[in-house]
This record gives sequence, C-alpha cells and structure tokens, in this order.
Amino acid sequence: MKPLKPFAMLMLGAMMLYSCSSGDNETAGGETEQESGLAHQEEAAGESAAATETAAADEGKGVGPVKTVEIGATIDEALANQGKSIFEGKCSACHQLSDQKVVGPGLAGVTERRKPEWIMNMIVNPEEMTKQDPTAKKLLAEHLTQMTNQNVTEQDARAILEYLRQNDKAS
Repeated sequence: MKPLKPFAMLMLGAMMLYSCSSGDNETAGGETEQESGLAHQEEAAGESAAATETAAADEGKGVGPVKTVEIGATIDEALANQGKSIFEGKCSACHQLSDQKVVGPGLAGVTERRKPEWIMNMIVNPEEMTKQDPTAKKLLAEHLTQMTNQNVTEQDARAILEYLRQNDKAS
C-alpha cells in the first residue's frame, strides 16, 4: 500500500474533525453561541448586583445583606446586654470600646460616625466590605489587618450595634 500524500492526510483529518463536531456554532473562545449568551447574561447580572452594592456603599450603608436597620430613640437594655456578651466573646480581642487601637480600630463614637447598616454589614460581611466599600478599604489600609469573619448572624450584629450605641451614649 502506498503511503498517503500530505494533502490526503490533511483532508482525512479535516473530515474527522467535522464529523466529531456537535453542530453548535462556536465562538472564538470555543464556547457555543448559547453558552456565550448565558455567560453575557451572568456577567450583566453580576454587574447589576455590583452596581447595587456600590450604590449602598455610596449611601454610607456598606456592602452586604443589611439594607435597613430600625433603631429606637432609646437604648434597648436587654438587646445591649446580649450584644455585650457577644462583643466580649468575638470582638474584644481586636477592638476596644475606647479610642485605643488594638489590632483593629477603637470603637468609641463609631455609631456617630457610621450608619447602623454600615456597622452591621462590617460585622457580618467584613471581607466584601474591605474589597468594595471605600471607608472599609481605608480602614484596612490604616490598620493593615483584615477583620476576621466571626460568622455573626444579623440578629447578633444588631445586638452588638445596640451595645455600641449604649457605649457611645454613655461617653
């Protein structure tokens, strides 16, 4: 048998590739048109979510699940006591209630400087806050330590917020 000539081998290879094709049209990146369309939809949805989070950050509410917080004119003592217990167990190793920096910033006056939503979002969502929120980014740059996610629930973060409010009213 004669060896196949280069042209014949090229044609044979092309036919094999064509026969293995799924029939879907592919983009330059190797995705099918359908996959490419889904990727663009997901990208647009991600951009929309990022725009919403940026808008929240611009309003001083931070980035995260907390969009609104109802706070009373007076301190809820029971909630503040619960917050004190949580703060002492999860926060006090890095934060003082004074102006003193330990690992993280001192928290005296924080409820007067930040919106309640921002404080709660920083407690429950510290990684995303330091990636996306301008104020949190600045704090990270100043203190050089990423706040650890302590897996605090929104309810517990609300209790911590009440404790911080109590501390700021006493000052």
